[in-house]
Amino acid sequence: MRSLEVHGKNGEGKPRAAAFYDMDGTLVRTNLVHSYLFNAWNSPSIARTVLRTAGGIARIPAFLAVDKLDRVAFNEMLYALYDGEYEDRLLELAEDHFEEVLKPNIYPGAYELIEKAKGKGLHQVIISGSLDFVVAPLVRHLGLDDLITNKLEFRRGVATGRIVPPIVAGASKARIIQEYARRAGIDILESYGFSDSYSDYPMLAVLGRPAAVHPDRELRRAARTFDWPILDLS
Repeated sequence: MRSLEVHGKNGEGKPRAAAFYDMDGTLVRTNLVHSYLFNAWNSPSIARTVLRTAGGIARIPAFLAVDKLDRVAFNEMLYALYDGEYEDRLLELAEDHFEEVLKPNIYPGAYELIEKAKGKGLHQVIISGSLDFVVAPLVRHLGLDDLITNKLEFRRGVATGRIVPPIVAGASKARIIQEYARRAGIDILESYGFSDSYSDYPMLAVLGRPAAVHPDRELRRAARTFDWPILDLS
């Protein structure tokens, strides 16, 4: 495993480089389905809780199958289950979700990695297919600078089950990062990317300093081919 060397600020003291982190499986031992099941389990009605949780569990094999083929379709299928949820309730549950699900599952090495990058002046961003209100408490806890996430569409405070474009998943992450970097004046060739999944290969490939974190088989193979660092934060 190669060590990761990070570089600092430009001469003006402004961030000239950034660090883009995937969340699930990279910084924390969770995935998108965990968030949905937490939401379903905490439905106000016991009967509704049972139905929604059972329904979510029953769909997991289908979700996993779709996830292997099309990350965008996986996101669309999963977030369709949020149809009819109240926005204020989801926002309230997000803090509990962080304390009970995300915080206990942060990889120990994530803190060191983030502090090292912070000390070098990198602009730090989570880019995740998770929802904005799910990721925001983690961003605050870790002291990161920004988040790029999926957002549910709400009408009159009720979720429609649709995602506000663009969908943050798979190859679209690369395009989103390129646009973000243009707006923020970030040099992507001096920037870092961290992910556990080969689905994020396009994102990692557009950044000058990619690293694989607890990589799946395909990403590990790519990391070895291109001599990217392979990190274990556990």
